[in-house]
Amino acid sequence: MIKFRRYIVFAALLSLVLFADMAKAQKATWIWYPGDYEIWLSNKMQNRRTDRGSFLPVLWKMDSHYVLIEFHKDFDVPVAEEVKLNVEGTYNVKVDGQAFVGYPKNITVPAGHHKLSLKVYCQDRVPSIFVQGTTIVSDASWLVTFEDKEWIDATGKVSDKSGTTYLNAGAWNFDNILSPPSKFKLPTEPQYAVKSDKKLHSFFLDFGKETFGFVKLHGLKGKGKLHIYYGESKEEAESTDHCETLDELAINELQKKDSVMELSKALRYVNVQFDSGISVDSVSMLYEYAPLTERGGFRCSDEEVNKIYDISKYTLHLATREFFIDGIKRDRWIWSGDAYQSYLMNYYLYFDSPTVSRTMLALRGKDPVTSHINTIMDYTFYWFLGIYDYYQYTGDKTFIKQFYPRMQSMMDYCLSRRNKDGMMEGLAGDWVFIDWADGLSKKGEVSFEQMLFCRSLETMALCAKLDNDAAGAAKYSALAADLKAKIFKYYWNNQKHALVHSRVNGVQTANVTRYSNMFGIFFNYFTEQQKQKVKQSVLLNDKIQKITTPYMRFYELEALCAMGEQPYVLKQMKNYWGGMLKLGATSFWEQYDPTQKGAAIYSMYGRPFGKSLCHAWGASPIYLLGKYYLGVKPLSAGYKTWLAEPNLGGLKWMDGTVPTPNGNVKLFCSTTQIKIKGDSGTGTLRFKSKTMPTCRQGAIVEKGKGVYEVEIQQGKDFTIDYNAI
Repeated sequence: MIKFRRYIVFAALLSLVLFADMAKAQKATWIWYPGDYEIWLSNKMQNRRTDRGSFLPVLWKMDSHYVLIEFHKDFDVPVAEEVKLNVEGTYNVKVDGQAFVGYPKNITVPAGHHKLSLKVYCQDRVPSIFVQGTTIVSDASWLVTFEDKEWIDATGKVSDKSGTTYLNAGAWNFDNILSPPSKFKLPTEPQYAVKSDKKLHSFFLDFGKETFGFVKLHGLKGKGKLHIYYGESKEEAESTDHCETLDELAINELQKKDSVMELSKALRYVNVQFDSGISVDSVSMLYEYAPLTERGGFRCSDEEVNKIYDISKYTLHLATREFFIDGIKRDRWIWSGDAYQSYLMNYYLYFDSPTVSRTMLALRGKDPVTSHINTIMDYTFYWFLGIYDYYQYTGDKTFIKQFYPRMQSMMDYCLSRRNKDGMMEGLAGDWVFIDWADGLSKKGEVSFEQMLFCRSLETMALCAKLDNDAAGAAKYSALAADLKAKIFKYYWNNQKHALVHSRVNGVQTANVTRYSNMFGIFFNYFTEQQKQKVKQSVLLNDKIQKITTPYMRFYELEALCAMGEQPYVLKQMKNYWGGMLKLGATSFWEQYDPTQKGAAIYSMYGRPFGKSLCHAWGASPIYLLGKYYLGVKPLSAGYKTWLAEPNLGGLKWMDGTVPTPNGNVKLFCSTTQIKIKGDSGTGTLRFKSKTMPTCRQGAIVEKGKGVYEVEIQQGKDFTIDYNAI
């Protein structure tokens, strides 16, 4: 009897385990050919841009999705089960090669080992499927191909020709069978003006800060013309002839109705003007946003720095949409250089890996490669750098292996455009950008481009190893080593203690700029002696042309932080970003020149309001404060091992959180105490102390010259008492 009861208990437990496993397996999601939905969605998003009411498409080649896709997976089915299907497109369904009649929404799969396959055609949307059974579900483990190598032999049997390339399916978080990917939209919520000036035939509204969404007209009635003029500044909204964005509507409404604008806009101020035959009760907006969770954070003893951090967060959030875009007013496009900085900021705020991979796939597009990404040479290289960092922060080998062929073809394009000396210089159709800077030469072989090219080759060597391509790894490593040697041979000037800006016709130019020199520091290409010389002769030298964009200030301040100049950088941060705050900024700008006054602060590209007042690259304090003040970064891919090297930089205390793939690193640091905890991986806390520090939770290792280290085991709180240097 006792044995029987034990058997019953065991059977019940086994049933629970099996039921739990089945329940876990029941989670299905919409799937597609990897990279295709990202391309399709980015095409939709990037072609929403208007310039004063006129459609303004992107300036580069746009790719499209594959229109015919085969999906399949093998399953072991314990008992016969009903399977629900939803498909975007025209399709057939087969079990073990036998097709069902028509376009079934439900099928029965018998017990046993079976191969379920669907072939889907769709031109206007991405072919995608949702399969929901008990054990049979659609997820990223399915195999997909765009190659139609299925054929019928003489006996009528369906066979596969050899050579078909299958990849794992693409997926996101579309887990509702009734909500296909093509219907995806960012969420919205009502937002109201903090001030509204209503007159007989107009409204002038102030929403209090930079925002983004759809203007909504309440109680709209009548017949005539209605104009909406948008402004990031009051001056822009008031300038009906020069504001960057507007809507012009022909109204014919006999009854009052609410009307929402078709396209979203960036705004703080809205100027609504309408004919005498029209009436409007009120105006509001629907704020559109990406539903992201802030996992990182930073607070310190300096309230101005706290405000800079908060506005940086808001800036990045506004510029994070379906993808990482440049800014919310003007382009609203995916520019690779802008996106690269957003990736880095993201790792210290959201750690939202899917938005990073979506953006990289959208930028890359399809083969054949016919131009640089965004047509910009340096932006192609930033794409490679983004992959390098993505692997370091996330440890995602699957992404690398899946898209390594697209990396290869992109690099093949770059290698094919080298000159006789193996260097990159602008050819017909290339845009050598570097930065928005007056008088910046782009002629010849620019040292900055070679620096990025070299890191791109190093990225390819890393990815080749991850894909078990030993020949590729050797090839790219050799190319990178050769190019690095040429960089120092051709550009290093012993008299100037720096890399010169360029070579023209094989001759060094005399000009020294900050760009290649600051990248050489945090790429760790310079010797320690060279770093010190570059710091003094370039980075701290006011005679070298100054940088006025947050875009390149990002890298300039990173290089100084990498050299231990956090006190100097803190002052620069307060002067530069604090300068924008003093001018009333509620988000950070595309460019800030402290010498500009009055209406000139809004002008750019020869247009009075051409400057974006909410630009992703303006949010770099998120990255700088997380990586170089809290001092947290991965030492091995995916934070398997990591370093925390806090540097107060003149602050009295700081308290923050850095997200990682499997948890967070929390750190508090004052001049006398450090508290730290890491949820995953093995960390190293490195710090300086005037006196011998103490720690009850772990051993302190003295490294010399006042430097100490403590190993941080996951899930454990550590407190270190010390005396900061």
